[in-house]
Amino acid sequence: MANWHRKAAVVLAAIAVAATAACAAAAETAPKPGGAPIQLALIEGMSGPFANAGAAVERNLRYGVEQVNARGGVELADGAHPLELVVLDSKGGTEEALTQLRAAADRHIGYIMQGNSSAVAAALIGAIDKQNSREPENRALFLNYSADDPALTNANCSFWHFRFDAHAGMRMDALADVIQRDNAVKKVYLLNQDYSFGHDVSRLARSALSAKRPDIAVVGDEFHPIGRVKDFAPYVAKIRTSGADAVITGNWGNDLTLLVKAAREQGLDTKFYTFYGNSLGAPAALGEAGVGHVIAVADWHPNAGGAASDAWYEAFRARFPAAHDDYPVLRMPLMIETLAAAMNRARSADPTTVARALEGIRFDNGFHASWMRAEDHQLIQPLYVMEMDRAGTRGVRFDNEGSGFGFRTVLALPAERTVPASVCKMKRP
Repeated sequence: MANWHRKAAVVLAAIAVAATAACAAAAETAPKPGGAPIQLALIEGMSGPFANAGAAVERNLRYGVEQVNARGGVELADGAHPLELVVLDSKGGTEEALTQLRAAADRHIGYIMQGNSSAVAAALIGAIDKQNSREPENRALFLNYSADDPALTNANCSFWHFRFDAHAGMRMDALADVIQRDNAVKKVYLLNQDYSFGHDVSRLARSALSAKRPDIAVVGDEFHPIGRVKDFAPYVAKIRTSGADAVITGNWGNDLTLLVKAAREQGLDTKFYTFYGNSLGAPAALGEAGVGHVIAVADWHPNAGGAASDAWYEAFRARFPAAHDDYPVLRMPLMIETLAAAMNRARSADPTTVARALEGIRFDNGFHASWMRAEDHQLIQPLYVMEMDRAGTRGVRFDNEGSGFGFRTVLALPAERTVPASVCKMKRP
């Protein structure tokens, strides 16, 4: 039986390689789109404290654009058109993001992409709602790949906003499923960034623990300025003093990297249940201290498994071979692919027409089936909870950013098990 499994794995891998080669050959012979480019504006912090996160977003979106264009672009009523990524630097701030949105509107760019701040996302959605009402000939869609505030697809939902990431409540539910069976956890410290998303994580953590592990004591609930803390040692000292067995944090970017570095330097023997513990720089920062201590939740990760998943990851790494570029975020290229599918379905790049085509659309790349829920514009997709370990150990075929450390799946939730409730009452044009 073991030999059969090995032979089957070899056959599947060969099929994946052959499929990848066939796609590459098809791309070489695909008709070159001759129509005017359809511009997609990325408004993100490309400079400032989270510039590394902005650069990673750009890589992932650019990869999606390149994949679509390699197949001939999108097919509209007047023929094929390529996609074009336009990068606008918000410096991570709300006012600058709104300035860049006005610049995009002046250029009649109909697709706005942002995600690395729920506060910025909320401001952009509000501005786009007004723009689309006042200038129906210059409407835009907002495509959200990371802003996880649940309100954006609930009480504050908008017809013009589509979220391609699981929101904070969906992620917390997945983490809580793992915490529920971790009997070693008796005390939890909540540490989050001081803005809407961080407060959501704190509130959702308390709610999930109350429902699934009411015996756990919350021994700290603290917020810190976003992007301004240079030394997290004082926070780590508080965690140690509290006697916490685990930390729950929604921190991302440098705020996560610096936190886990401080934990390593102080030898903090505490589990970290994170939203983004597998993100930029975090595994390398933790090193051995993260093995068996860091748990993260994501829509996908390189060790999710399967020949098609492995082939996709290896193709991404072939495009971006540098170790520091090894941060594929599947939902970002998937967002571009799904948008292209909606344009093909509508045979139009008109934002209103494409919005209607996106509602209810299903997209399956062979290993990650998803659908866009029409009632609130929340993408429903699989989720993985994973634990950090050394590369080469069972379940950890690939490491992160050449660090020698990667993640193994401890809980895989199919899309059907991640569906959240919604209170969205959407107004449609």
